[in-house]
This record gives sequence, structure tokens and C-alpha cells, in this order.
Amino acid sequence: MAGDKSYTIVEYFGGDDGYRCGYCKNEKGNFSNGMWSHAMTVQDYQDLIDRGWRRSGKYVYKPTLKKTCCPQYTIRCHAPKFQPSKSHKKVLKKMSRFISQGELPIGQEDGEPMDSVWSEAGPREPTKACQSDVTSADITDIHQEVPKCPPVVEVQEELGHSSASSSESSRKDPVYLPKPGKGADPNRPPCRKAKDLRKERRLQKDQIRQHADVPKPNPTQSNQPKSLEDFISESLGDNASHQLEVRLVRSNPPSPQFKASFDASYQVYKLYQMAIHKDPPHKPSESQFRRFLCDSPLEAESSPDGPEVGYGSFHQQYWLDGRIVAVGVIDILPTCVSSVYLYYHPDFASLSLGSYSALREIAFTRQLQKQSPKLSYYYLGFYIHSCPKMRYKGQYRPADLLCPETYAWVPIERCVTRLDNSRYARLNQDADAGDALALKDVGRVLVLYRRTVMPYAAYSRKRKGPSDEATVQQYAGLVGQDCAERILLFRS
Repeated sequence: MAGDKSYTIVEYFGGDDGYRCGYCKNEKGNFSNGMWSHAMTVQDYQDLIDRGWRRSGKYVYKPTLKKTCCPQYTIRCHAPKFQPSKSHKKVLKKMSRFISQGELPIGQEDGEPMDSVWSEAGPREPTKACQSDVTSADITDIHQEVPKCPPVVEVQEELGHSSASSSESSRKDPVYLPKPGKGADPNRPPCRKAKDLRKERRLQKDQIRQHADVPKPNPTQSNQPKSLEDFISESLGDNASHQLEVRLVRSNPPSPQFKASFDASYQVYKLYQMAIHKDPPHKPSESQFRRFLCDSPLEAESSPDGPEVGYGSFHQQYWLDGRIVAVGVIDILPTCVSSVYLYYHPDFASLSLGSYSALREIAFTRQLQKQSPKLSYYYLGFYIHSCPKMRYKGQYRPADLLCPETYAWVPIERCVTRLDNSRYARLNQDADAGDALALKDVGRVLVLYRRTVMPYAAYSRKRKGPSDEATVQQYAGLVGQDCAERILLFRS
């Protein structure tokens, strides 16, 4: 038995019906294939986003680029080689002036818009039968031979609840609040002496330079361009008018720090949705917030050659003078930091927090890359060339777009002309190239059927009723042969 082995379990929905596009507002023009993930390893999710998938909460979806109104191409930035552009430097300097001098720019954010309303990405509820089977099967105690597709493998039935119930249990966890009249508010940092704060800021500046291997500037280096870390460290001056602190808290499973700051974080999200996305006051509910931005199928994992913080889902909180003003939702995966969403307090919209948070996340990726060399990319989600307001992601260079047919990464400079001529384009210019992980044998797709794991070939012989081979073939073609032989596909 492999007690330390983890598996991904998904329920595939398909994607026949169109739904509202958050970019061009076409009511039925957006098409995607989706699946509910009850549990997912970070390596499986890494492989899926490298085939054009993306998650929103526990729902994982892949746009149908040939059919959808606004084709969405996966984009990544090679973080170690990133150099801030003129517009990026403007954002960094604006934040530096605000932190050091207390100068808040007048007017609305002049940076890029954020991603569209992700809550419209299609069906998101698993079937009750699937939830019952998953919570009755110990997915961490499956026989080692399962990935090699034996005829039939029985799954242990003795089990506490799996990750499908983690969202519910997290709601019951206590929030650590001070007793009346005693202790400090956990949503605010403890009071400290000014001397200690200055010392801490000096340490932060030194650490940023150290992680980037950037020596302290001296007169002989005045002609050298400033690094991203240099610009960021400028806002940590000893005599700053404001104090900005970025905290990384694990959201799944929720850490004590995440639980303690949950209410403050939710209030910022609610204000953001109402002001930026024009949601009515009742729509940005706490359950919606948990469902899409807190719940995650990704397990907390670690590796000897991985980053010190481990892998999984996190919230990167921006604390200004002791209160949360912005939160970046991110996933740390084996080869990348993947940006999921960003929300911020509307009062600080003029600070271009969308751009600033992306730059901080690139710097964070570079920091992690020092600990884990293969973790060198920053994924910005989707690039939408047909929507001019959403082209800003292409400014984080060097950048690659994912070819929707061969799943090869192509420098964005080689893609622009093709996308200027057509909404949908095969980006790989090698006419002979194909999908190296295309489906070869649907019989080897792993299936979870009646609490038993088996290859599709065995399942199809057991199952009664109409054949579902076409659906399983579609699923396996979208995830790729390798993932199809590792991920457990629920079938009823």
C-alpha cells in the first residue's frame, strides 16, 4: 500500500453550452470545457495549466479557443530574465512616493483592468453521487500499481472526509480573537517601537537584494539599470510615511494567520467587487468568496528541492499601516507561481495595484527560484489579444503564449502578427509539430467507479447503459494521455 501517495479526482462536465463573456459581454459567446476537482496534486495542476486549463476555486476549466468569442491564451513570464518597462517603473515609483511621502495620486487607476468576472465560467457543482463516493474512498491509500492500469483495484472504504469536505470543515474552524479587554486585535500587527520598524525595513531591503543577487549600489555602478528588487526596496525607507508589508498565508488548508485575517480580507473583496465590477451589495457574499478565492483542490505539498514555503494555494496579503488593502490569490507549483486573482480596496485604485502586485509576484517568483531552480516562471492566467484592454499581460517580458494545438510555448513577439489577423491562431509555426501528449489509448484512462479504481477498458465492460466513450475520449484528449493515466475520473 502507498499511504503517502496522493491522487487527483475529477468529475468532467464537458462544455456544450455557451455562457456570458465577461470581456465582450456576449451573453452566449463564451465556451469552455470544465471539471470539478475534489482533490488535485500540484504536479497534475502544473501539467493541466501547461495544456491551457485554469482553476477558479475547485472548478477547473479550459476555454474552447476555436469557438469562444474572446480566445484566451495561457501566458507566462520568465521571471529571472524580467526587466521592468518604462510603464512598470512608473508604477513602482508611484508606490514608492506614496510610501515615503504619503502622496496618494489623484484619479482612478491608470494601469490595466483586472481579469473578468470568473464566477461566470460555467457549471461548478459536483454531483451528490460523486461527493459520496469520494468521501467514502481513501484516495491516499490506493495500491501502488494503480497508475500501471491493473484490471481492477479496490479502494479502502474506511475513511474520514476527503478534501471534498474541506471547505465545510474550514467554516467550523475557530477564528482566534482576543478576549474582551485583553490582547491585541489579530487583524492588526502588534505595536512596535519606531527603532524596531526602521531596523526591520533595513533588513527587508537587504534580503530583497540578497535574493536577487543584486549588490548594493555604489558610484561606479551608477550606469547599471536598476533591478526590479531595487525599485521595490526604495519604498522601504527608514523615514517612510507609511509602512507596507506583504504577508504570505496558506489558504488551503487554512493557516491560523489566514483564519485570523479572513473577515478583514473578505471586506476588502466585497468593496472591490461592488466598486470595480459593479456588483450589487448582496452579490459578493461570504460563501462566494470562500468558494472561488479560498477553496482550492490543491494539496499542501513539499519537496526537498522545492521552496521553503512548500507548494499549494496561498493568499499574498498587502498590509498598509496595519490593515489589508489588497490580496493576491496565487498557487505555488513545481515550475511556476500562478496568479489566480487580485482584489484591492477601491480607495487605493490610483496606485495601480494590479500592476504593482504583478511586479511583486514576479519578484517573489525570483526569490523562490533561488531556493528551487526549476521554479522560474510566473503565469499571468490568460492573454486576450482580441480585447485591447486585456493585452497588458503581454508587457511582462520575456513572455510566451501557449499554442492551443501543439501545447508548445511560443515567444509572444512571434504571435502578435498572427493574432492581429485572426482571433484564433495556431501559434506554433512548425507545420509538422503536433500534440506530443495526444490521446493514444482511451482504455488506459483511470476511472473511479463505485469506489473502485480501474482503467476505462475494465470499466466499460462493467458499466450498463449507453456508452460514454465519446465523453471520456474528449476528456482524455483535453488533459493529455499522461494526465489521463494518473488522474482519477469519476464515473457513475
